[in-house]
Amino acid sequence: MALELKQHLKLTQQLIMTPQLQQAIKLLQLSRVELVDAINEELKENPLLEEKAFEEDSESETVTEIESSKIPAGTKEITGEGDGREDFDWDSYLEDYGPMGVTYSREYGEMPSFENILTKRSSLTDHLLWQLKLSRFTETEKRIGEQIVGNLDANGYLVATIEEIAVIENVDVDFVADILEKVQEFDPAGVASRNLKECLLNQVKYISSSSSLLGIIIEDHLKDLETKNYNNIAKKQKVPIEDVLEAVLVINKLDPKPGRMYNEERSEYIIPDVYIFKIGDDYRIVLNEDGLPRLRVSNLYKEILGSSAENSDGKECKDYIKERLQSATWLIKSIQQRQKTIYKVTESLIRYQREFFDKGINYLKPMVLKDIADDVEMHESTISRVTTNKYMHTPRGIFELKYFFNSGINRTNGESIASESVKERIRKIITEENSQKPYNDSQIVALLREHGISIARRTIAKYREMMGILPSSKRKKYF
Repeated sequence: MALELKQHLKLTQQLIMTPQLQQAIKLLQLSRVELVDAINEELKENPLLEEKAFEEDSESETVTEIESSKIPAGTKEITGEGDGREDFDWDSYLEDYGPMGVTYSREYGEMPSFENILTKRSSLTDHLLWQLKLSRFTETEKRIGEQIVGNLDANGYLVATIEEIAVIENVDVDFVADILEKVQEFDPAGVASRNLKECLLNQVKYISSSSSLLGIIIEDHLKDLETKNYNNIAKKQKVPIEDVLEAVLVINKLDPKPGRMYNEERSEYIIPDVYIFKIGDDYRIVLNEDGLPRLRVSNLYKEILGSSAENSDGKECKDYIKERLQSATWLIKSIQQRQKTIYKVTESLIRYQREFFDKGINYLKPMVLKDIADDVEMHESTISRVTTNKYMHTPRGIFELKYFFNSGINRTNGESIASESVKERIRKIITEENSQKPYNDSQIVALLREHGISIARRTIAKYREMMGILPSSKRKKYF
């Protein structure tokens, strides 16, 4: 059979990912902070883009032109030499004005200098090195102490062995062990310990107690202490259970992570992408555009593009401007489309979850991406991108848009309830329980069934772990 080539016509539909479409999809899934960074980066790269002030309009431009005509023609050129700086008393300015432009009144006496009101939070390393310098150590001992301090983790535990430090500093292991004992006497108590047991024992040394039961419990019964098996401790040590409970009260006040208070953890504040306000019986949606650069195409390059330059250099210039103009136009349209999509999705969420906004989390309905996608006539992948890393400020608090999409759990009457509502009910049951007789997972199942919620025990355990709630054996309190 001979092979031959033939031509056929075939009509097909296919989605082509143009650069403009890729850019729109990328902007859609960016968080607010990432969007601002992307816009600022484009402002640097594209000369045709410029930021427009929020209050800027035609009237302000006219006022600017009028005011600019009032500038005296004889204004001197700034040369950078002198320019009146020698006539300005900066020392008096810093004395009269504090940070952020706050004015101090001299009638209250001499105010501290500007340098003396600046502050910096001390880290664990700084705090320990400060104590090390105040100690009566030799230069070699200080060097070993600095090695120990430098090998502490964020919780204050020593992550290197004394043998490793001895090899690095070329000294004897016993010498390093002696320095470690001295460093362990620094504040905070328990710092530079090698494990939890040593950390707690070092803290017990500073407790004025004549009883040795504290050290015995930490040394020999740490596992029983974790599982709250206090009867076993009392039985093995042949002491009354009351003495064990009294010792446990003291141990509970010890800090298992002494370096935690010096961690330089910064709070991350969430800036909502959209605000929901309740006005009467209706909810109003307001997109948060505060801080987002408002873009426009520069008029200067429009004039250059409209000029008639026939030479080759002019043609290359116009081609470049056309390319940058198209990129700027697509960016502005993509940002506008992103904001419109967020608005439409938020509007649909309010319609579906109206009872949640009116009455609270117990009325949150189970919902999937397809419900919103069908309502706003978009693809599910688009809804997924819109709701990723986007936050909504509501009268009920700040929620991620993905919070409203959760699975449903069947009720005994055939209806369904959102899993987040079930988690809230479990949290409420555990909060209101008797701490000396906490509910186990089977009892929580029975309590939920009384409210018409049918759920398995293993699901209770899964939700409890997701919320960071301990099992009943570890929630029990004996005092």
